[in-house]
Amino acid sequence: MPELISPTARLAPSFSEAVDEFIAEGRGSEDDHSLTGQMIRDYVIPARGGEWVGEWVERYLADEARWQTEPPENFVTMTMLWWVDGDEYLGRISLRHYLNEHLLQIGGHIGYDIRPTARRRGHATAMLAAALPRIAAYGVEKALITCDADNVGSRKAIERNGGVLEDQRGDKLRFWVPTV
Repeated sequence: MPELISPTARLAPSFSEAVDEFIAEGRGSEDDHSLTGQMIRDYVIPARGGEWVGEWVERYLADEARWQTEPPENFVTMTMLWWVDGDEYLGRISLRHYLNEHLLQIGGHIGYDIRPTARRRGHATAMLAAALPRIAAYGVEKALITCDADNVGSRKAIERNGGVLEDQRGDKLRFWVPTV
């Protein structure tokens, strides 16, 4: 049964396969402003052709762990969790402990990705449901969650978890979701 866990190098092979799936669908380009796109540009592309998968994954995980207490400039503290089923990486969810102006406009408290081969099986809905009590522990009573206006699957996952559409800003839909 899938569950949320702290990221672990133990799942490096499965995580790397998922990253390859994201790259195959076009993620990681300069116009991909998602956390997954940034991770591909910062860790995967430089490692290609030399590093063993576990090396770049361990560096990535060490840097991500610092986000809980020492985020990069212009970012907020964040907890990342992985959605896994045994040894299979299915997706990730990022819980931002508070909002800055950018996140209030288009990023929100929660961001997530499901690997392409695991989509359309209810994982986003279940992962989000499992994460809501965790973000409530940071004092967030209503979480802002955004998605691209054309991302029907993400919109359904948010709405299934009680999300109420507030508005659309640019190409982003903004929902407020109760956490308790």
